Amino acid sequence: MDLSAEALFAGMVVSTLGLGLFCYGKKASRLPQTLTGMVLMGYPMFVQSPTPMLAIGAALLATLWISLRMGY
Repeated sequence: MDLSAEALFAGMVVSTLGLGLFCYGKKASRLPQTLTGMVLMGYPMFVQSPTPMLAIGAALLATLWISLRMGY
């Protein structure tokens, strides 16, 4: 397990964004935001390098944005 400062900081950033998105989705009763927030909070435990961690987070947020623009 990689406990470098970069990996810990990247995990904290991604998880914090996930927590905010989860809280918003739960309060507004929005399923896409709630699920994306849960995934953003959970997956940093399984990805150990900061670059893929941030790339996956960006891909998840882009997918959420595109799905919301399409009307889901």
